Amino acid sequence: MQRERLTLARIAAFKCPEGRQQAFIWDTDAPRLAVRATAGAKSFIFEAKLGRQTIRRTIGDVKNWKLDGAREEARRLQTLVDKGTDPRELEREQAEAKARAKAAKQAATDDAEKRKRYTLKALCEAYADLLEANGKAQSARQTRSIFKCHVLDAHPDIAALPAQDVTAHQIATMVRKVAEQGKDRTAGILRSYLSAAFNAARKSPFDAKLPSALIAYGIESNPVEPVSTIAVRRGNHTLTAGELKAYMAALSDDDLPDLALKLALYAGGQRMAQLLRAKVGDYDEHTKALRLWDGKGKRSAPREHLLPLAPKAAIIVEKLTARAKTLEEANARKEGREPGNSNLWLLSSQGKTPLADTTPGKRATAICKSMNGEAFDLRDLRRTCETMLAGMGISKDTRAQLLSHGLSGVQDAHYDRHGYIEEKRAALTAWEQRLDEIATGKQAANVVPMKPQRKVAGK
Repeated sequence: MQRERLTLARIAAFKCPEGRQQAFIWDTDAPRLAVRATAGAKSFIFEAKLGRQTIRRTIGDVKNWKLDGAREEARRLQTLVDKGTDPRELEREQAEAKARAKAAKQAATDDAEKRKRYTLKALCEAYADLLEANGKAQSARQTRSIFKCHVLDAHPDIAALPAQDVTAHQIATMVRKVAEQGKDRTAGILRSYLSAAFNAARKSPFDAKLPSALIAYGIESNPVEPVSTIAVRRGNHTLTAGELKAYMAALSDDDLPDLALKLALYAGGQRMAQLLRAKVGDYDEHTKALRLWDGKGKRSAPREHLLPLAPKAAIIVEKLTARAKTLEEANARKEGREPGNSNLWLLSSQGKTPLADTTPGKRATAICKSMNGEAFDLRDLRRTCETMLAGMGISKDTRAQLLSHGLSGVQDAHYDRHGYIEEKRAALTAWEQRLDEIATGKQAANVVPMKPQRKVAGK
């Protein structure tokens, strides 16, 4: 074993002899320190005995380590050996501990990011997307509207929480707030939608039909379950002629929600959700017909619902059409583009998106409160229209086509979308005259009440 006091000059001059793989110079100042030379490199090493085992560890390249630093490191390693510790084992343990700490830090970061990303808000959006992907476009729109109004906007602090941290108490808080506003039905719907969203995420690991993206929310239990269901009695209020007159008198000719309500009424009690999805291109100014799309039920694609409008309803649509085109022209000027009139929403406040589903309903509720009578909502108005149409002698089949009720059996199998156009036109014309009578309190001289046709014996 060659041993001498190492110096920088000696280290520089030291080379591995030809024909050998390696050579060593051992230091006298730090006896366990050596310089090892190979054909292509020189490095500081430490070598000692622990029991009967020889321990050798490379400290580092002589180009990267100062001599004093190498001696200090050799003495440190010798101290460990003297204590019975294998430096190599200690380094492995330290490396493993460092790796564990890094992994724990990364896991904490991932968990924080996950909690930040997979919030109640995100779950609400994911559930609405699921409905849409399953062909339930109308249900998806209704769900988004309910969530936006009563979760995202009303409780942004709860909406921002990780979905897996939301408690039953917080769910109850959201539902209770709606119920305290006298909206039991809406409160019940909100609870139902939230429960469905959480159940979808909870079942996603075990249900191949559910998107795997829901698994990331980590939902193991449904926080909605402890919250009591709200038994909601379906409304059965039918407005009297006097109530309907007061309601019509409260509707302006300029405000967009009022125009939406007026159109729904003059069009025979159409579903507001369908009207809000109508485009300018859905109206034929020559035939005065408005095309709506009925997405209710389990059908894979919405069914066309054609309405041949009476004069006043047509005027409302034409007014809305002109308004939509004016908005589009203003937006086009701002954005430096040519206006396009082919895909404009018929009912839109800014021309970018359709009027929110809840806006007309809120306006109807406000009118109802101002009348100081029995409460009513859009469903009651639709029921009133059909009840009065029946009283005018409009047949059940025509009413079903006019109000786009669900068809079944032979009628559904052989339904011709153009088969009731004239019947619809006659019914809407008579309905408009009836509304004028109610508004003015006078019966039109040229109005003949429609009565069901009676079969004549022998014919």
